[in-house]
Order: sequence, then C-alpha cells, then structure tokens
Amino acid sequence: MTDLIVFTVGENRYAMNIENVQRIIESTNLTNIPNAHEYVDGMMSYEGGVIKVLNFRKLIHMTTYESELHKLFHTLKQGHVEWMESLTKSLETGSDFTKTLDSHACELGKWIDSFTAYDDKVVEILNRLIDYHKQLHTTGGIALELYKEDKQKALNMLYVDMNNIYQHTMGALDTFVQELDLVANSLQKLIIYDNDADLFAIKVDSIEDIAHVEESAFIASSSDQEVNSFLDLDGVLDLRGFLVNVIKSVKLPN
Repeated sequence: MTDLIVFTVGENRYAMNIENVQRIIESTNLTNIPNAHEYVDGMMSYEGGVIKVLNFRKLIHMTTYESELHKLFHTLKQGHVEWMESLTKSLETGSDFTKTLDSHACELGKWIDSFTAYDDKVVEILNRLIDYHKQLHTTGGIALELYKEDKQKALNMLYVDMNNIYQHTMGALDTFVQELDLVANSLQKLIIYDNDADLFAIKVDSIEDIAHVEESAFIASSSDQEVNSFLDLDGVLDLRGFLVNVIKSVKLPN
C-alpha cells in the first residue's frame, strides 16, 4: 500500500509519494533569484534556512496561474457588464429580466463562495467585493419591484444608486486584477519536497486528497507521453474515475 498526495494543476491531477513530502503550506511572497532557471520562481525562508521554489506549471509548460486568473476576472467582469445591460433594458423598456438576482447564483457569486483567502490584504479586497456585489443584486431586485409602481423612481434608482454600486463592484474586481500575484499566492499551495536530501518547494494550484493505493493499481504511461527531464513519472492511476499522473521523482533545475 502506498500513500500519495494528490494535487491539481489546471485540469490535471498529479500524485506523489507522501514519504517525499515534509509539509504542505500556503504560498508566500518569494525573493527573486538573479539568473535563476525559468522553472524556479524564487526562494523562501524555511525552518531557519532558505529553499528554492519550483513552479509546477512551468515545469509541465502550462500557462501561468496568473494568466488564468486574468482571464477569469475578465470573464467575471463581462458577466456583470451583461447583467447591468440586461437590467437597464428591463427598466427602460419593460422587457423581462432573465438574469439572476441571487448574488450567490451568478458566476461571480459562485467564485466568491468557492474562494478562501489567507492574506489580510486579499481578504480586505474580497470583503469589499462581496459587499458591493451583494448590494448590486439586492438593489437590482428592489428597482425591478419599484418599476411596477413607479417607473421613473425605478429609473432614478438605476441611474444613480445602481450605477454607483456597479462602478464600485467593477472597481473591486479591477483591484483583484491589479493584485494578481497576491491573489495567486493566496490560492496556491507549496509542497515542501525532499528528494534525497535535496529540499525545495513545489508550487501547485491546490491539494486535493491523500490516496491509499496498491502499486499494482498503477497503469504504465503511454510510450509517446512527453516527460520533462526534471519530472519522472511512474504511470497513471484511475482514482474514483479521474486519471492521476503518478510522480516517481521531481528534480530541482540548477
């Protein structure tokens, strides 16, 4: 029986032997290393010493986590541009409003509910976004109800109150974009990895599980599977219907 730490990078799942893992910690701000290898993000203090941090996304040639966050925030912003346009049309023309008034049901709300922040600054930005986003949906519902009795008052609410709340909501999202590195650190995890006394950290998207499996469950990797010279795979594993790449070892580039 082998114990594996299962982690995610994008849509991909990987697992490594728990014997090679010292700890799993929150990501942190790093110190830059001049002329470091492209896969190394920097270095950090650890237990009285300094260790390097290997970016797993870079190791497997994936787009950066920050790039994916940038696309995500663009999509979330666009969703509320369309939400506001739809509400404006409904209040100006009397057409049905088909978007959600539940602040937890839209894509932004779902993301907020799934997001856990540990950095104080990120928490402050998040709380500001939560407040304005909730106000936006709540006030939208009030304006739609008011429209039934007094269209002009509903429009005044739209043009003044709603527009102000909307601008603050967009501003809070823009702040997330401006602090992408900070937000990424708040979301990602560091695996403190020991490879024959070569100690370093591996930055991954998230930790998913600890799996207890028989080595006989490993399936040999396809012969045409590309493996990075710093990453040695030991096959794949079908874990509850998901294919997981099992790591034999990870090497730190010089």
